[in-house]
Amino acid sequence: MGAEAGGPEFASETFAALDVIHADDTLAIVNKPAGLMVHDSALARGETDFAADRLREQFGRPIFLVHRLDRATSGCLLLAFDRDTASALGKVLMSREVEKDYWAVCRGWPDEIFTVDHPLDGGPGKPQKKPAITHFRRLATTELAIPSAGFDTSRYALLSATLDTGRFRQIRRHLKHLSHHLIGDTSHGDGRHNRNFRMLGIHRMLLHARRLAFVHPASGVRVQAVAPVDAEFAKALALFDGFVLE
Repeated sequence: MGAEAGGPEFASETFAALDVIHADDTLAIVNKPAGLMVHDSALARGETDFAADRLREQFGRPIFLVHRLDRATSGCLLLAFDRDTASALGKVLMSREVEKDYWAVCRGWPDEIFTVDHPLDGGPGKPQKKPAITHFRRLATTELAIPSAGFDTSRYALLSATLDTGRFRQIRRHLKHLSHHLIGDTSHGDGRHNRNFRMLGIHRMLLHARRLAFVHPASGVRVQAVAPVDAEFAKALALFDGFVLE
């Protein structure tokens, strides 16, 4: 079941509204910006601004988070307005009937289509490893005139990623496992390539939850949401000649 974010009223602080991609009486999908934590946790380090608080205030009602996105990841975030819907959506997620597509920019040129089947632990304090499978498809490549590791240029790829499982930082850690590190990832990435992109004015981690699709648990109608990228991600996409941003 999703976690509730509808506690007592907090101080009269005004939070910026999040872009709503889809909303009805029972659920909503919003476009979470990069850099915003979804909810308070041990990783918050004293922060007080969370997507859950903004959304509760924005919709004027309790909200139940159905899934999570890392702080540095942007894109589709699914929430419910009641416990029954949150529970139903949670079961759909567990059954893998929800389509979740991510865009990621990595170092190097991996194969056009590949799958990573590599068990992962659950993060800090959760050492037990569980199966983790990510499917990748290469959408575009680029070669920049920036020296790297003895070469005159640096190669990068734009990937589409879909998950069979939902482990802690799964895409980021699977790309590290292949040495095709995610650009902008300060925990699992490659600092040299992160600096290359910062020199280009791109300071965020380049992982975006692009599309979310599922059958609505109440109406039975298929819901599909596509989250637009922000300005910095769009700047990164512009580096890939021939890639058309839909």
